[in-house]
Amino acid sequence: RKEYVDLYVNYMFNKSVQKPFEDFMKGFLRGCPARNWKVFFPEELQVLLQGHTTFDWRLLEKNVIYKEYKKLDQTIRNFWTVFHKLPEEKKKMFLAFLSGSDRISGYVLERFRFWIADPQVENPDESSPYASTCYLTLFLPR
Repeated sequence: RKEYVDLYVNYMFNKSVQKPFEDFMKGFLRGCPARNWKVFFPEELQVLLQGHTTFDWRLLEKNVIYKEYKKLDQTIRNFWTVFHKLPEEKKKMFLAFLSGSDRISGYVLERFRFWIADPQVENPDESSPYASTCYLTLFLPR
């Protein structure tokens, strides 16, 4: 019985996927030669390809660059007060609104920066926040 189970498991996890895996590996190596990615541990490669899925939101706040705002402006303080009260899923939705993705790509999370700018509209109470995903800029009316 043990031999049957071992052979069955080997077939299901190895033999049955051998050809598709070899085809995938050939295509992957054509686009990304082994010398470029073998320097990474599997976890590091996963972060590079998929992006970070967990975040230090306080670090994100610390790395923001302000245009036409100062860190202590009431609008900015209100924004961060509300932001930090949001549940994790809503914070990720904000990240998707800002950047087009709910993940931060790249390996070094500490270097991710975005901008908060004042769109300087005539009547800020009639304007909604909007984002430029290309420039990672949140336009936040006063």
